[in-house]
Amino acid sequence: MAENPETSSMEEREREQGNENDLVEETTAHHLSPPPGLSVDEFEELKPYITEFHTAQIRRGRQCSSLLAQKIHALREVVWSIVRSFDKPQAYKHFIKSCIVKEGFKIAVGCTRDVNVISGLPAATSTERLDILDDERYVTGFTIIGGDHRLRNYRSVTTLHEFHRCVEGGGGEGDVWTVVLESYVVDVPEGNTEEDTRLFADTVVKLNLQRLASVAVAAGRNGGSSVVAA
Repeated sequence: MAENPETSSMEEREREQGNENDLVEETTAHHLSPPPGLSVDEFEELKPYITEFHTAQIRRGRQCSSLLAQKIHALREVVWSIVRSFDKPQAYKHFIKSCIVKEGFKIAVGCTRDVNVISGLPAATSTERLDILDDERYVTGFTIIGGDHRLRNYRSVTTLHEFHRCVEGGGGEGDVWTVVLESYVVDVPEGNTEEDTRLFADTVVKLNLQRLASVAVAAGRNGGSSVVAA
């Protein structure tokens, strides 16, 4: 049976349109609505930082992104001492069994770590590269560049922001807390939806941030010394 030229032409146009959509990039809009856990006032104060550090370009339908927040009742310096320890992610990240770095390792942009994941997850290993480390502005970020896992082309940025609330009447030191913002961009695996991918990644990041809060508060009670695991 001869192929209908009009049908064939239509199918080709649909394929071309699909390929074009794969190449369309759009800008994330995390600055437009506060993530769970942030007050309106906190969000308004953090908007410039979200725009600067947590805005990315993603390929429509092929990648997804999210921004999560965690409020921690600890000084920013204490939280930062844990977050910046690129060679010890197991100090607060769930599901990490161990982390291996090269001999003579120094924390600097471009360094890498090999992470072993606990059993029971759709992952075994992850090779990660430090992309950002700004001790003055409390910004760090990494990219997953290899390993056996489902988070392909995963890029993450984390920023720390300290807040102060004065005591009424001006007496005392008031309340001090740190807000941690973490955003990511990741590929959507073949056969998965953006919603499924975002749910999985959000769950992992959320659990990590909750654990970070516990570790940082404990470190603060110990006089600010980090309780980073060996």
